[in-house]
Amino acid sequence: MRDRLVRVGVELVDAEGAQALSLREIARRAGVSHGAPRRHFPTHLDLLSAIAREGFRELGARTARAEAEAEAEGGTEGERAARARIEVLARAYLDFARTRSGMYELMFRHDLLESGRLGLRDTSLPLFAGFVALVAEARPDADPATAAGALWANLHGIAQLWRWGSLRLATGAEDVEPLLAATLRAHLGPAGGAR
Repeated sequence: MRDRLVRVGVELVDAEGAQALSLREIARRAGVSHGAPRRHFPTHLDLLSAIAREGFRELGARTARAEAEAEAEGGTEGERAARARIEVLARAYLDFARTRSGMYELMFRHDLLESGRLGLRDTSLPLFAGFVALVAEARPDADPATAAGALWANLHGIAQLWRWGSLRLATGAEDVEPLLAATLRAHLGPAGGAR
């Protein structure tokens, strides 16, 4: 039942967005009484955290696949390789935000992350730690956590503003590639390696 409720929640957030995730609606779609979810998830926040964990798992799987594909294509060593991997991860992140926008919104809800329910931070923080390690390789001259945080904040901003239509309106851009390129240049320097 627990897995079924989470699966129904994932389907619901993908179909209708994070705002549709009421306990009653999840129970209705799972075909159980509206009180049934409380037996498995004491609070609504617990159920939402379980659904968001699935999003972080999917994002982790997507980024791992993207990295594996990029690695299979080969590449250079050192800073350039790290930068190329960061670019691959950034694209996977922006693609996830675009294709799973309801889940993306849920995953980064402050109340869920702050609560730490069901070890949600334990699922999300390793993704960021991997990103920090890559930034440390690409930018040995910078504090890696700060540089990674600034880059991630920029990517998150692009994802949100693109989703809302604000960036298209303001820049006239038809896709995020120019914005991604500018972001990577701003945080990592030019692609050729010289900063």
